[in-house]
Amino acid sequence: MNDFSELEAELKAMRPAAPSATLLARVERELAERATATQTAGVLPRRRESRVNWFGLGLGLAAAAAFLLLARMKVDQPVQTHPPVIAAASAAPQSMDVVPRTLVPDGVTRVVYNTSDEGLVYPESSAEPVRRVRSRSRETLQWKDPGTGASLRVSYPTEEVEFIPISGQ
Repeated sequence: MNDFSELEAELKAMRPAAPSATLLARVERELAERATATQTAGVLPRRRESRVNWFGLGLGLAAAAAFLLLARMKVDQPVQTHPPVIAAASAAPQSMDVVPRTLVPDGVTRVVYNTSDEGLVYPESSAEPVRRVRSRSRETLQWKDPGTGASLRVSYPTEEVEFIPISGQ
């Protein structure tokens, strides 16, 4: 039934040919030469003299000089003084109503960036299992001063853990 049985029998009968005498002589000669001459495998000895990286040194000096020039330019600028707010309010005519500075809530945003279902939990206080769901978010509150237009924004991370009851009925 098997078509390859004849081919398999022929392959089993085959044996490799003996190597020629010249091949054996060349292999012996190469092995003898390799044993006497040790190769470095590309590893070269280190130089004893220290070399300076002039490009890196020049680049570092140029960056330091630019930093010093920019820092010096900032120091040379005159300091601008603004009149105090109290003096400006006292110089205003008395007939105008002065708006007190108050912050008014302007907006709230909540971004949920991770919600994970942590599976069933068996709390000690109840006999029924509950599913624990953890949500991580960032809340941002913003207030605005209507008189000056100034705004204040506060952002903080929050984490909520919810226990959702599971009924088996």
